[in-house]
Amino acid sequence: LSRNTSMSGPVEQLDNVERVLEQYIPAAELAEVRRVMYGMNQGVAPAIIEIPKKVSEMAERFDFEVKGSRFKAGPEQLRAPRIVRVGIIQNSIIRPTTDPIHAQYQAIQDKIEVLIDAAGAMGLNVRCLQGTWHMPFAFCTRERYPWVEFAQSAESGEATQFIQRMAKKHNMVIVSPILERDAAHGDTIHNTAVVVGNNGNVIGKHRKNHIPRTGDFNESTYYMEGNTGHPVFETAFGKIAINICYGRHHPLNWMAFGLNGAEIVFNPSATVGGLSEPMWSVEARHAAMTSNYFVGSINRVGTESFPNEFTSGDGKPAHKDFGHFYGSSYFPAPDASRPPGLPSTPDGLTVAYIDLDLCRQVKHKVKLQMKGRTHKYVQFPDH
Repeated sequence: LSRNTSMSGPVEQLDNVERVLEQYIPAAELAEVRRVMYGMNQGVAPAIIEIPKKVSEMAERFDFEVKGSRFKAGPEQLRAPRIVRVGIIQNSIIRPTTDPIHAQYQAIQDKIEVLIDAAGAMGLNVRCLQGTWHMPFAFCTRERYPWVEFAQSAESGEATQFIQRMAKKHNMVIVSPILERDAAHGDTIHNTAVVVGNNGNVIGKHRKNHIPRTGDFNESTYYMEGNTGHPVFETAFGKIAINICYGRHHPLNWMAFGLNGAEIVFNPSATVGGLSEPMWSVEARHAAMTSNYFVGSINRVGTESFPNEFTSGDGKPAHKDFGHFYGSSYFPAPDASRPPGLPSTPDGLTVAYIDLDLCRQVKHKVKLQMKGRTHKYVQFPDH
């Protein structure tokens, strides 16, 4: 257990469920518990891959955790395996939220550069950062300033230029979720994921489809629902999509990316324990197995405190933070298997070596798309 201070006072945060299981469950029973909890990939648990010495040394030096796993597909006669190395990153902010805006941004960028270099050292092809990675998650405050000053152009902003350099350096597709400022349309703000190709080119962007208006998640103070639909981006390493944060609570949102052909869907998020932790291990895994794609489910870590108190509209006292971001980023597969995720407190990189052939193999076996009869649901009105 690790001790964190949040709006409800000091709390004990369970750092890693897997470690608790190992501590208290005998080895023979533990194997069966893992089978039930994590599923099976080709008849066995997803294999744990060895972390290269260079990456382990980087993790020790810069204080982050690394996990890796492998998902296999069955052999085929006419298709070769389509092996892709994908990764997701969770991290805390560095400097106090009272520091100058650019100083806060630069400190986060410096941390992210190390984590991307670690991903590059593992030969990753595709990786995604957490939601609005370049700033504190300040949307709980309902204050426009100074937080909107973090917003940048999706095509030419400082964050995008940095990601372009890193993508080209490592021959890696990088998904960069940011707070976007659309100067061409009245300086409108959006919660946006920018997809940068492995040559450093901006492939495209997707804007968040569903915006929360509940408790401390007052994001409509800053931006409204996006206008990009459910795009799937063709990259050198597969077809990817991004279901941004709160969109994970909407099953049809997940389904639409699958119907549009996604093979990997990233879910860059920012969510706290008291609100969503029981749902976290369910939603992305359910989407992976019902839409038959891989999911990279990402949450930030740490407790972020802000200068001014704010309320949650629930009659409880005002506070300066809205709880602990519990990390626990993980990869579920289309066959319903998954490895253990990252812990809930440290910065971390989790890597999966996946065979995209598994997506179609599961479709043919389970036949959910064939039997889905989606046309039967078009008649329902949008309430």
